[in-house]
Amino acid sequence: MEWSSIGQLVEAAAQRFGEQPLFIFEAQRLSFAQVNQQVNRTAHALQAVGVTQGERVAVMLPNGVDFPIVWLALAKLGAIIVPININYHDHDLTYTLNDSQSGFFIVQEAYLPQWERVREHAPLVREMLVIGETGEGESAFSLSVAQSSEMGDFPAVESAALVNIQYTSGTTGFPKGCLLTHDYWLRIGQVAAEYFALQPGEVDLTAQPFYYMDPQWNTIACLMGGATLVILPRFSPSHFWQAVREQGVTVLYLIGTMPFFLHKQDENPALEHDHKLRVILCSGIHPKFHAEFERRWGVPWREAYGMTETGVDLIVPLSDAESVGTGAMGRPIASKEVRVVDIDGREVADGETGELLIRGQPMMLGYWNKPVETAETLRGGWLHTGDLVTRDARGYYHWQARLKDTIRRAGENIAAAEVESVLLEHPAVQAAAVVPVPDELRGQEVKAYLVLRPGHAPDPDAILGYAREQLAYFKVPRYLEFVADLPRTASERVEKHKLVSVKPDLRLGSYDAVDKVWR
Repeated sequence: MEWSSIGQLVEAAAQRFGEQPLFIFEAQRLSFAQVNQQVNRTAHALQAVGVTQGERVAVMLPNGVDFPIVWLALAKLGAIIVPININYHDHDLTYTLNDSQSGFFIVQEAYLPQWERVREHAPLVREMLVIGETGEGESAFSLSVAQSSEMGDFPAVESAALVNIQYTSGTTGFPKGCLLTHDYWLRIGQVAAEYFALQPGEVDLTAQPFYYMDPQWNTIACLMGGATLVILPRFSPSHFWQAVREQGVTVLYLIGTMPFFLHKQDENPALEHDHKLRVILCSGIHPKFHAEFERRWGVPWREAYGMTETGVDLIVPLSDAESVGTGAMGRPIASKEVRVVDIDGREVADGETGELLIRGQPMMLGYWNKPVETAETLRGGWLHTGDLVTRDARGYYHWQARLKDTIRRAGENIAAAEVESVLLEHPAVQAAAVVPVPDELRGQEVKAYLVLRPGHAPDPDAILGYAREQLAYFKVPRYLEFVADLPRTASERVEKHKLVSVKPDLRLGSYDAVDKVWR
């Protein structure tokens, strides 16, 4: 690999690709050279307020050019970004700031009221830096960036140095911070750049939020290949294909629920086929609709599998049209090894279901400040994914189910334990158990079984209102069912498998918060 750090990559890309466009966001167009200049100015402004090598900096910014520029600036300083989901409410934000022990908080002005509500509960944050205007003109930090010089040296940063504490709810319990290095991102970017065959003139697109890993590895891939990254403010099914056509997009990556929202739009062949796309890479393509997606949009769709902990693991070759509709997630990339094992750790035969284990690079170092969870996930040199899969005769892997106590709703991993803890804070709730409910559109929806305290009557609107104040919208249960008690083991652990086996349709007997009806 030519680069040992993200900072080196940014400098090299500016020299190689100069005035060619790197970022396009709405009316903004920034070249590779301009991005490097802004990254350097931002890094010097951060140095001026005390951000040093190894410092943890929480960043809560919407999609746009500010997020990647701040991320790349922190990488040049050898500092560590803690991306914050902009949909977080007070509970989520406080937990992440405190758990990460962030000393600085970079926030967009629109989220200042939320910061004011939680600041007394996040005592480790020494300084809050605002990007944007505060109502009285440009913020002090934004002004200091504009006034900073791009000249000056930055500390040497090794490939093994941390650059992200990337929070994920991919396993049981509260969100955990994955420790991701410069090497981790460079390796993912290289895989993507080579798979997409990125070069100057190619145009990538990201509609996912930058606080997730997808736009971040897309950025690295474009820096490596000299391609342009179009950044959308958000994923909008009604405007998606217009953006693809207008910007001349040639490659892009989506997550599995996005095609369903696109498919629900009225078909418009003139718009949906008048584009330059060569390939769409997607995780979680529904086998039943795979061929239909290719027909409707006139472009190959290929599957990939990865997770925050491991980056990229499996991928279907672009040339393999035979996999369309099979549900195959692909074969391991060159730098990964894969096993499928039973509960005792023995490898299973092809066609038999077992847990997917992975080793190789890229890979997280572990979970921030969670040695027990790290040891549980990384055992014997293998990362235990918690995904149950099968392997077919061609060596392709097929997803079957999740082992761990999470709900995956529209691409979001939701820890059941976190939602349960918030519900238990409500004065009417005595016990709570959260489970997934199959949903054709979003993959899974969130359902909560609740035991009320004596003297309290079911009031779903009050409980859900409280949950919406504390949790990101995607974590709030859609379904509530009030029960007299929860089945438990001798050690008082809730037996969720018994809850979900009582009836074939888990929606029955529940209050549906979307349709506002009892089912």
